[in-house]
Amino acid sequence: MSEFSLTIITNLFYIISGIQFIFYFIIFGRLVFFNNKNNNTNESKKEAVSIVIVARNEYLNLKRFLPEILEQKYEIFEVVIVNHASSDETDFLIKELQQKYHNLKYVEIKQDVNFFQGKKFPLSMGIKSATNDLLLFTDADCVPSSSDWISEMVSAYKEKTEIVLSYGAYETKKGLLNKIIRFDTIRVALTYLSFAKWRIPYMGVGRNLSYRKELFYEQKGFMSHYKINSGDDDLFINKAANSKNCEIILSEKSKTISIAENSFSNWFHQKRRHLSTGNNYKISHLLLLGILELSTTLFYILSIILLIANPIQVIIISIIVLRTAIMLVIIKKFMIITNERKLLLLLPLLEIIIILITPIINLSNLLIKQRRWK
Repeated sequence: MSEFSLTIITNLFYIISGIQFIFYFIIFGRLVFFNNKNNNTNESKKEAVSIVIVARNEYLNLKRFLPEILEQKYEIFEVVIVNHASSDETDFLIKELQQKYHNLKYVEIKQDVNFFQGKKFPLSMGIKSATNDLLLFTDADCVPSSSDWISEMVSAYKEKTEIVLSYGAYETKKGLLNKIIRFDTIRVALTYLSFAKWRIPYMGVGRNLSYRKELFYEQKGFMSHYKINSGDDDLFINKAANSKNCEIILSEKSKTISIAENSFSNWFHQKRRHLSTGNNYKISHLLLLGILELSTTLFYILSIILLIANPIQVIIISIIVLRTAIMLVIIKKFMIITNERKLLLLLPLLEIIIILITPIINLSNLLIKQRRWK
């Protein structure tokens, strides 16, 4: 490699490193080091809540998790279960639970409707059936981390708030795949919650999300993206959220915990769906996310090139070590807030794995048709 080429690569490495430091120090750092918990008045905490859950062949998960949602420590709330054309025993389970829990509302959809793709039609029916304006969403395979989940989510609402974003974690299991899934979930959450903290909300996750029913109708529901299989959560937030109507709540008690995929194939298809949906975000959001992803990838590529060219460059090595240390501190702080465990030492390796997998997922989205939601 010529000296001129090395100089260009070195200068590019400095620029990329600077971008990475901006993201970690300023954007992510504000979330984890200035995570001021929202405190609300007693009147707002008493606002009635409707929890909406769409289920399709989720008998076992509903039997396991639904009672914990129905037994939340909150004064006035209902749980709306939408049974989306299930072929298992979901119908019998919900009717049985209704005998014990009078705040359980049941909506049954016996056949698919082709006009809407995926969860959007059943979710719309659940929202329409909800009694209250304040809506809280999770999935059938999710469980709140505490009995104060509703209270925590509602505490983030202020006078002009219409949307509240929070963290949806995955359960801890043995194996590398589980660590990859959990790291990727932390990485994505750190990004969308940090951007929302800076008044640039661009997505939320349906595992743990809240917004007002009135906002749903103002946005005409999912009509602007009904032809897209997924996006009932992130595309709706991308369209409806702005710098004034969105708040976040990040705490151990406000998170939900979901069942993680056991097979790489299933997780791969899940990631394909999420990444393909992200292509429909606003241009400004795609630009910011593109800068983050590209700078992260280039940081590793340029680091390798420079270390091969001259393995004893003190400045380059110092920057690599500093960036790694900052990443570890930021994510560790996030993990402390959300009570995540057993990932810290593997973070650099997990980040490299995600960097290598993401282009493969994006390429597969170009070549292979997406699965429908089941």
